[in-house]
Amino acid sequence: MYSKTLSLRFPKNIVNEPIVVNLVTKFDLTFNILKATVYPRKEGFMVMELSGRRKNYHKGVRYLKDLGIKVESIGQDIRRNEEMCFQCGACTAVCTTNALYIKRPEMEVIFDRDKCSACELCVAACPAQAMKAKFDKSLLE
Repeated sequence: MYSKTLSLRFPKNIVNEPIVVNLVTKFDLTFNILKATVYPRKEGFMVMELSGRRKNYHKGVRYLKDLGIKVESIGQDIRRNEEMCFQCGACTAVCTTNALYIKRPEMEVIFDRDKCSACELCVAACPAQAMKAKFDKSLLE
């Protein structure tokens, strides 16, 4: 099961469309709406957790973007459990921002949280499951 928390900004011309229903029926996704502000004939805003098979999730997000909805991943904080990490370096191969890198000559995996974009690629790549994404609910306030 793949899950992410997203912010959605709807153009005013589609706020009356059954978008969330289509995510469920067409893409077999589940959702949890955390916050929503939708008015007729005005831009809509929604924060939701969207879950399902990874392939279906990506198809669903593509559907949203094709409708003109601005989709952003929000509220993720990536953490590394130092006790679980066995320094294999698998995460460094997928880190696009170099927040995870190997310090040489020690061959130690370093995690620079300031460089992290919270893309979650390291979470999927970590065989020890030492990398975790945590949702920050304070961003909803």
